[in-house]
Amino acid sequence: MSEVLSHVGAGAGAGVGAGNLTLSLQGIEKIYNRGKPNEIAVLRGASAEIVPGEIVGLIAPSGAGKSTLLHIAGLLDVPDAGEVVINGQVVTGASDRVRTTARRGQVGFVYQFHHLLPEFSAAENIVLPQLAHGVDAAEAEARALDLLARVGMAERASHRPGELSGGEQQRVAFCRSLANKPALMLADEPTGNLDPATSDAVFDVLMDLVRTTGLSALIATHNYELAARMDRVLRLDEGELVPA
Repeated sequence: MSEVLSHVGAGAGAGVGAGNLTLSLQGIEKIYNRGKPNEIAVLRGASAEIVPGEIVGLIAPSGAGKSTLLHIAGLLDVPDAGEVVINGQVVTGASDRVRTTARRGQVGFVYQFHHLLPEFSAAENIVLPQLAHGVDAAEAEARALDLLARVGMAERASHRPGELSGGEQQRVAFCRSLANKPALMLADEPTGNLDPATSDAVFDVLMDLVRTTGLSALIATHNYELAARMDRVLRLDEGELVPA
């Protein structure tokens, strides 16, 4: 653990190289209304590194920039300054095509609300992103069923989201995020829409799923008890990432 903690805030060339990291964020800045009287600097040189297989919590008050940071890390948004490296690939300044390919193949997203397609079954919601990524239909279905079995949802594979409980819907969302075998999971309050008892049980499923698949994860949460169960926790403090 001490080796992992030493990576926090280090430059891409320090400690381990960026090519040995799942995610490297260096000097990330994001400023809204730049140059205007109501300019808002959300991120001010935020830096962090995540090694393969590591689960990192991200905590901060509402409005502090957690979602902005996750969107930049997941290539849904572009920083005003800084560098994003995913699995050794520098994606800052890359073309839309390169960024889209990297996002689809390297990053899995989980949100507070499941965002499942209501007209499709649980399995189909996991199959579809694989088909979009060029995976054979039979292979995509087999992976979907395998993932659902891992989260105790094998018998619910043919059910549509409206026939599932909130906790079950979020389990399917976890599986969908891993459909294309990403290296990195980014989760934004993944259990925030659930009651405390369900939240705890679903979080156990998420942690087990991440551990058994061997990917890395950056999970934003307001729940300090859940955050404490991760390998380490980062806090956004005036736009910078610091150990919590």
